[in-house]
Amino acid sequence: MAKKKILLIEDDEDIQELVSYHLGKEGYAVQVVGAGESALDTARKTAPDLILLDLMLPGIDGLQVCRNLRNDAKTRHIPIVMVTAKGEETDIVTGLEVGADDYLTKPFSPKVLVARIRNIMRRKARDVADDASPIAVHDIVIHPGRHEVLVKGKRIDLTFTEFRVLQFLARRPGWVYTRQQIVDAVRGEDYAVTDRSVDVQIVGLRRKLGAAGDCIETVRGVGYRFRE
Repeated sequence: MAKKKILLIEDDEDIQELVSYHLGKEGYAVQVVGAGESALDTARKTAPDLILLDLMLPGIDGLQVCRNLRNDAKTRHIPIVMVTAKGEETDIVTGLEVGADDYLTKPFSPKVLVARIRNIMRRKARDVADDASPIAVHDIVIHPGRHEVLVKGKRIDLTFTEFRVLQFLARRPGWVYTRQQIVDAVRGEDYAVTDRSVDVQIVGLRRKLGAAGDCIETVRGVGYRFRE
C-alpha cells in the first residue's frame, strides 16, 4: 500500500524536523515547504492527502495560502490542518472561515497531531468506502464517493468539513442535532470545539448552497436539522 502523503508548510526548521520525524514513524510520506508561494505550486503538482499549514509564513501568509488552495480545483478538497501559535478563539474562527478543517495551536504534542491526522484520514476513507450511494433531497444531490455536491445540477465546491456536515445532516432530514453531536460525527468525540466554530461551518454551507441553504434550519436552543 502506498504511503499517505502529507505536505508540511512550515518555515521553522526545528518544527519541520519534529513533525517530519514523528509522522515518518507513523508511516506517512512527508514533504516540507517553507514558503507560501512554493507551497501552492507543490500542492498542485503532488496532490497530497493532507496539508499541515502554519499561519506565520514568509511572503504569502497561511490564511491566504488556505484561501488559494480552496479556490483551486486541484486542491480544494484536500484536508487542511492549521498549525500555529495563534490560539485565540477569533484566530481559530478565522482559520475555519477561510477553509481549514482542523486547527492545532503551538506548542503541541506530536501524539495529538498524529491522532488528529489519523482521525481525518480515517473519516475521509470511510466516506468513500462505507457510504458510496448518493443522497438526493430537495434540490441537492450528494455523491460521497466523488466528494461532490450538486444543487440543481450545478456543482458546489465545499471543504472536507463542510461536506461532512452536510452529508451528516442530509442523511436524516427532520432530525435535530446538537452542535456537539455534529462535531462527534464529523471530527470525532472529545474534539475541542466551541459553538461558534460549528456555526461557522453552517454559515459557510448556507452561503455556498445559495437558496438551497434554507434546507439547513436552526433549532433555537438545540442545534441544527436538515428540513424534511
